[in-house]
Amino acid sequence: MNTSVAEKLSTTPTGQPPAPAMPAIIASSVDEGHRTRATPFGKALVALADERPEIVGMSADLAKYTDMHIFAQAYPERFYQMGMAEQLMATAAGGLAKEGFIPFASTYATFAARRCYDFISQGIAEQHANVKIIGGLPGLTTGYGPSHQATDDIAIFRAMPNLTVIDPCDALDIEQIVPAIADHPGPVYLRVLRGNVPLVLDEYGYTFELGKAKPIRDGNDVLVISTGFMTMRALDAAKALAADRIDVAVLHVPTIKPLDEATIVREAARGGRLVVVAENHTVIGGLGEAVAGALMRAEVSTRFRHIGLPDQFLDAGSLPVLQDRYGISRKALIASIKHWLD
Repeated sequence: MNTSVAEKLSTTPTGQPPAPAMPAIIASSVDEGHRTRATPFGKALVALADERPEIVGMSADLAKYTDMHIFAQAYPERFYQMGMAEQLMATAAGGLAKEGFIPFASTYATFAARRCYDFISQGIAEQHANVKIIGGLPGLTTGYGPSHQATDDIAIFRAMPNLTVIDPCDALDIEQIVPAIADHPGPVYLRVLRGNVPLVLDEYGYTFELGKAKPIRDGNDVLVISTGFMTMRALDAAKALAADRIDVAVLHVPTIKPLDEATIVREAARGGRLVVVAENHTVIGGLGEAVAGALMRAEVSTRFRHIGLPDQFLDAGSLPVLQDRYGISRKALIASIKHWLD
């Protein structure tokens, strides 16, 4: 009888501690106390495809792990399984776009950014082809180690001309982003969370707008400028720190490029607040450096701190342990803000 991957991960020789189970290795980082919504990307893409026959789905042998399998089941005649050939998928997506289709091409974020960068650059971005690149397992959302951890994808894709870069917070963000990027006439890179994805922003009356940063919560002591699921953790931290009479504002920045510098500068210039950028990405080349550059150009002087992943290849292991070790967990975020305010 065949043994599943999950069973193999949880079985060890006698006397050895068990390896982390599959959910601890690969997940969408659902923190305790949050509601979830299942497969929001796949369901949103199917709902959109019901109305737009030009939408096609593609995968480099990872449909199940990017929630593209939902689309493949609903529209098998509009789904292209390209195999473990990300370069081929990118080139084919560019060709389909030239014929009037809107390809949503999915793989792991690290494979999109590193393995087929040149093909995306030449076949999609330079041609301004209407392709939506879907990157699963963004940042530190897997414990499989450096081969799968896309800690540098934002830095890589921020440097590519013509490419819009988006990092959603939760299921609501994803559901609103999918139709928005389909309407956007040009190439997009979307970091996507899969499986049971947290549902957070509906409590704040949030609406996604392409290219816009959105103030989610106001506060007088600290301004957290965050993207991705770090906005969820920033909101959690704000609630926890309120018990210590620390008043935290949260500015969500789902669109990394083009960056909404006007809103960021306006919020950061409000007097006396500590400005903290929080991102699920290396501190090199991501949102933190983009925000710092915007503030410098606007001649805004403020206390500035940065929460992100270190400039190194990260360990493999249990995902909750790794996120705490590298400073992007809810607990770590709270501790860092308290320390900086002392």
